[in-house]
Amino acid sequence: MKKNLPSPLTILLFVVILAALATWLIPAGKYNTLSYDQDQKSFVLQKINESVSLPLNQSTLDSLGIKIPLNNFTSGQIRKPVSVPGSYVQIERNSQSFLDIIQAPLKGVIDSIDVVLFILVIGGFIHLFNESGALVSGLTALSIRMKGKEFWLIIILTFLFSFAGASYGMAEEGLVFYAVMVPLFLRAGYDLLVPVAVIFGGTQLGTLSSFTNPFSTIIASNAAGINWTDGLLQRLILFTITTVVTIIYIVRYAQKVKRNPEASIVFQTDGCLPQPEVTTSTENNTGSIGRKNTILLLVFLATFLTMIGGVIWLHWWLLEMSTLFLAASILVAFIQRISEKQFIQTFIQGAESMLAVALIVGTARGVSIVLNDGHIADTIIYNATQATQGLPPVLFIISLLLVFIVFTLFIASSSGMAVLTMPIMGSMATLMDIPGREIVNAYLYGMGIMGFLTPTGLILPSLALVNVSIKAWIKFITPLLLLLLVICILSLIIGIYL
Repeated sequence: MKKNLPSPLTILLFVVILAALATWLIPAGKYNTLSYDQDQKSFVLQKINESVSLPLNQSTLDSLGIKIPLNNFTSGQIRKPVSVPGSYVQIERNSQSFLDIIQAPLKGVIDSIDVVLFILVIGGFIHLFNESGALVSGLTALSIRMKGKEFWLIIILTFLFSFAGASYGMAEEGLVFYAVMVPLFLRAGYDLLVPVAVIFGGTQLGTLSSFTNPFSTIIASNAAGINWTDGLLQRLILFTITTVVTIIYIVRYAQKVKRNPEASIVFQTDGCLPQPEVTTSTENNTGSIGRKNTILLLVFLATFLTMIGGVIWLHWWLLEMSTLFLAASILVAFIQRISEKQFIQTFIQGAESMLAVALIVGTARGVSIVLNDGHIADTIIYNATQATQGLPPVLFIISLLLVFIVFTLFIASSSGMAVLTMPIMGSMATLMDIPGREIVNAYLYGMGIMGFLTPTGLILPSLALVNVSIKAWIKFITPLLLLLLVICILSLIIGIYL
């Protein structure tokens, strides 16, 4: 008899409680922060009890020890307040109460409302599209044509998701692909871990080896005071190595499950054998889709391509992407010629199906809110930097990687982590004569590895979409993470001597 595990929301609420308890045990402290006031065309230095307006010039940045070009603020590349090196002071404790714990998920939903709306709109779009029958028709045709070659889908799609994560930072966008990939991979005889490994694993792998990701590599490099192209070749090599290793790992697991369904970790852990969700018979099916379904599938494909192109070239973010999927929903309804009432009902049903995922995302954000409101996030960073000072370069860079692995448990946002830590870590790198690119790499590798597991990231929403336990995922991913950790450590050691 399989032991029931807590739901993702329960796990996150437990993490919120632990974070609140930490505010009673860890001394409170804050760094001064510097931000750009676009309206006043000046810098704002936020101290503990006052805000000071400073001239908008490079001399201000230099005087504060912030090695970031002025243009990175004025161009909008850095939008969040940047920590000022050497400014940490202890302040009065603000321990989080029972009421704060209860409010944290609600504050998290408010703070991440753009992500929540994106998820709900996606749910409406996907459900509306599924009701058209075009997806079943398309998957049936694809499974017939790919019969016996399904592993190529794993190879191609894992590479594409990894490339999307490494190049422009695909993350939340990956959630929309589960509706397509789950039935496709189940039809191939794989289990529910395979689509999670391909979609979430692929995009998260891209985080680890980001080479042009503006939300991590570029922001972190700018905050550390180096050119983001420094270390580009090294990251491209690591991207190739880690992607190949991950693809081999997923393909071997998928083929093992296909040969013996009882070898599935989902079956061994959760007691569920792989069962295809798409039950339409393919016997005597020639793979014909039909004109109407072809048009709908083209709209579906065009929507995703437009989203990717908008993010890369037009700098779209969640509002624009949500607008795109809402417009696509209306277009699908028009092509199907369904009534206004049926369209609203179907769209709302789809949004309702994603409500649990949206609440998971909001609750995860609540963990960071508790740490920030309790004024211990900066204390954790300060103590970590103090502990790693004075170490030999090799031990320092490995310790820094481990520090970022721990930090990612509490701060899942790559851009948020960058502006909080990189100005301080960049100053330490200069003092210890370590290449700044390796500080950025340690940040990328740490967030990339821990991002596969941290409950404040996207793994819990991803698992909730396929109804797989976190226990099954940990059992599946741990051997791969240990291998990736060794590869990353070797990369950092080689990098500091190049």
